[in-house]
Amino acid sequence: MPLSTEKKSGVVAQFRRDAKDTGSPEVQIALLSERISGLGQHFSAHASDHSSRRGLVKMVNQRRKLLDYLKASQPQKYQEVVERLGLRR
Repeated sequence: MPLSTEKKSGVVAQFRRDAKDTGSPEVQIALLSERISGLGQHFSAHASDHSSRRGLVKMVNQRRKLLDYLKASQPQKYQEVVERLGLRR
């Protein structure tokens, strides 16, 4: 499920490093988390949608890679992002 423009810009505004930042790991992780939570709601209604489930697994793996990168390069930012998003790590 794609995010609406308003929702996406709101997430970017919360997690960006500066005014023009749209691609930092923190922003990417937050956007993926938002999309993942939206798909969770989708699967409660459409349990046998295996095509979307594959996309969900890909997004979770991408988020995991970004979190690993952030943990290795900036551990303090990693802790902050995990706490703000409420991820269990």
